[in-house]
Amino acid sequence: MHLMNSLLTRRNFLGRLATATGAALAPSLPRASAASASSAPKFSFVLLGDLHFDKLEHHDLAWLDRTHPNDLSQIKNYSRITAEVMPKLFATVRDTVRELNRTPATRVAFVLQAGDLVEGLCGNEELATRQNNEAVAFVRDAKLGAPFLFTKGNHDVTGEGARDAFAKVFHPFLSREAAAVAPGTGAVNNAFFSIESGNAQFAFFDAYQTAASLEWFEAVAAKRTADHLFVVVHPPVVPYGARATWHVFASEKEKAKREKFLELLGRQHAFVLGGHIHRYNTLARAAGGGRFAQFALSSVISGPDVTAKMPLSGLADYTGDQIKVEPKFSPDTETARRAVYEAEKPFVKAFEYADLPGYAVVTVDGPRVTAQMYAGFSRQVWRTVDLTGLLGRTV
Repeated sequence: MHLMNSLLTRRNFLGRLATATGAALAPSLPRASAASASSAPKFSFVLLGDLHFDKLEHHDLAWLDRTHPNDLSQIKNYSRITAEVMPKLFATVRDTVRELNRTPATRVAFVLQAGDLVEGLCGNEELATRQNNEAVAFVRDAKLGAPFLFTKGNHDVTGEGARDAFAKVFHPFLSREAAAVAPGTGAVNNAFFSIESGNAQFAFFDAYQTAASLEWFEAVAAKRTADHLFVVVHPPVVPYGARATWHVFASEKEKAKREKFLELLGRQHAFVLGGHIHRYNTLARAAGGGRFAQFALSSVISGPDVTAKMPLSGLADYTGDQIKVEPKFSPDTETARRAVYEAEKPFVKAFEYADLPGYAVVTVDGPRVTAQMYAGFSRQVWRTVDLTGLLGRTV
């Protein structure tokens, strides 16, 4: 196990490529053998989506009214969920970890959160630091029984002083949690970092520092030896749902970067984990001569009664008609959003969507990777997903 932080320089990266295959992109398969994959110890991790930890007192209300007046109702709702629902969700996670660890053949390596750990929008660095510190305290007090890792979300760095507060509070926290997964690892000095567990590598991609993160990720892919590569990134890589322009590298000027990212993910047969849209999604996309799988979820749970709404399933549903799942969202952009799906559709090989918040347990068992999606904070399995199968592979 090791941690690779962003100290990889461009010179080192180019040198590694020159001594590798000579290709512009990383090799399509890891150097580990199939035999090593089948003999690797089984492990699991609990996956959480957006949380938006919040309290009303975390905000400069005058600043909020002046700069983001439409966000107050959302902040009040997230504050209610933080007080009433989030403790129940974390209690369920704690019980899940304890139960899985009772089985000798299974261990929970960590809990993984897909960004927007906090709501942000505090108004100044002092309040943002307080919000982050209280979020860390909440996680620690929950005594989950496993380290807690997360990727950067847009809300985590939104508002005056939020970026500095992220580095001040969360970098040291992530350093300690990463070292708990892999003792002896170095410090996390950026929101893009990599850690290995068992026969899998986890690359945390910073979607809000994309140029540096993409160059770093290219170097990670070039050095990969683990059987599986998980890429943890807050916004989706492949659009889904009504918000078709909310994916990473969505702007026209970033088109070349997006193609490069897709190519790398496809060649690596990666598993992309994320959130941001506040909806459940699984899909497979062809790129770089291979496929990658995307699994996304939300853990913003309003109450105890959770049922799947607006379900979509199958390639026939991956069309511009997805915008109908949120008919009131940005009607003036309908034509542009439909065009996004027309361009993307030829490359999508599997698709499922639902408005269903909850959490998941992802299990890496040798060459096979599966995910169980749970409804709300219950112990009710809503869906079991063969993530390896989404790559077009059978085990």
